[in-house]
This record gives sequence, structure tokens and C-alpha cells, in this order.
Amino acid sequence: MPPDQEPPPPVNAEPLDAALQGAVTAVDEARKASAEDAAKAPQLVKALQTLAGWYSDAGDFEKSEAHYLEAIETGLKASVPTEKMASLRAGLAALYDFNGREESAIPIYETAIQDYQELKPPQPLEAARLHNNLAMIYKNLKRNPLAEQHYLAAVEIFEKAYGRNVDQVATLYNNLGSLYYTAGFAEQSKEMHLEALEIRTEIYGPNHRDVAQSYCNLAAACYELNDQPGVEENFDHSLDIFEKLLPEEKESYQDIVNDYLAVLESVENDTKAKAVKERAGKFVEL
Repeated sequence: MPPDQEPPPPVNAEPLDAALQGAVTAVDEARKASAEDAAKAPQLVKALQTLAGWYSDAGDFEKSEAHYLEAIETGLKASVPTEKMASLRAGLAALYDFNGREESAIPIYETAIQDYQELKPPQPLEAARLHNNLAMIYKNLKRNPLAEQHYLAAVEIFEKAYGRNVDQVATLYNNLGSLYYTAGFAEQSKEMHLEALEIRTEIYGPNHRDVAQSYCNLAAACYELNDQPGVEENFDHSLDIFEKLLPEEKESYQDIVNDYLAVLESVENDTKAKAVKERAGKFVEL
């Protein structure tokens, strides 16, 4: 099954250094201004948040954490708007989350979600994004009912705010399918991937890589359900699409071929395996 999220892109070190130094200077100046005039504390909060973000990009967890914590403490004392506090908490929670401190991230995500939902008007996009992040944490911790709860909350928010046929909803159904698959609920996994497939086909048309990936996910669910015709039908659909997207999707195509062959070999379907090898051999080395 595909991962639920992608790693962040690499940071360009040269401009980062210049921006980081500028953010340090901005915090120093904001601290002086705030010490002289308490009304300027919100500017210090903003500068601290920016610097915390740059330290996070630079990979300096401790300094990033320290500046987020200072920003939150200063913001609470200065009674900055709830939207800013939500943003600060979301940033700190994400810092903990992506640095392996998932348990520390959970209560902060929860508070940030509550903040975003209490805004007038509320910010459903941000709340749903954090629900998704929490679901991923709970999935990693094998606390599947809580993961399901937060994925479903995100789906409800997005569908209410933006309708069903949007990429975010398709992604959430995909993530639910992955959760049910790893939890051993293949039938529910299949249902969720069918939902994702339907939405993605509606949005992107029949020949998009995400559509192909949904077919692959359906094949995996069918395998767990001992539905061999379903396995082959869905893998074949996936290969059909990826072949249209070559050479750009060569790596993904190779992965699908390998998964397909592994499944066919596990059920000793040598005839189909030979046909898949002959087909794929026209495009990639096996």
C-alpha cells in the first residue's frame, strides 16, 4: 500500500542561511520593542513564529521548539487572536509530529483543531488538515479506532465545505482504505478505495496516475478477499494507465509490475505471470 504522506522537499541551504539570519535579527528587534511597549507583543509573537519555522527548515529541532513555545507563551499573555494561537499550536504540533514525538503532538493538535473550529467563521480546511495529521499519528501508533475517527471527521468537514468531488476527499478515502487494509478489514478497505477511485476519475479523467494507484490499491484489497479475478482486473487497469504515462511514470510502473508478479507467484498463476512479464518487458527491465 502507498504511504499516507510524502516527505518534505529538500531545503536550499544558501537562501535558508540568509533568511534565518534575517529572522534572528527580526526577533531581537521585536523583543526590544516589546520590552519598551507591551502593545507590540503581537509583533514579537509573529517574529518568533517565523524564526521557529526557519529553524525547523534548517533541521534544528531544539531551537525551533524553544521559539514556538516562547511564541505561544507570549501570545497567551498578550491575548493575541485565536487564529494566531491556532497557527502557533499547529506549527509546534507538526514539529513534534515530524520529529518522532508523536505523543507530544497529539494534545497540541487537538487544541489547534478546537481553535480553528471556534473561529468565526471557522476554518474547516485547517481543522481537516490537522484531523488528517492526527489520524496518521494514531495509525502509526496502531490506535486504529482513533485514526478512523479523525479521518472520518476530516471527510465530513471537507464534504460539507467543498463537496465530495475534490482531491482532498479522495485522498482521505485513500487514507481510510490504507488504514482498514493494515487493520485487516479488507472489505472496508475495498469500499474506501472504490470511493477514492470514483472521485479521482471524476476529477482527473481515466488516465491519471492517482486513478492508476487507486486500481492498484483495489487489487491489494481483492487479494486479501481471495478475489483473484478482481486482483487481475484491477492490476491490469493500473498497468494500462501507467503505460500511457511512460516514461515519466517508469518507477511507479515498475513497482506495480513487481507487486502484480508477486501476487501471481503467490497463487502459482504461472500463465498470467508469464503474460505480465512479456507485456512489461516491452517497457522496463525485469
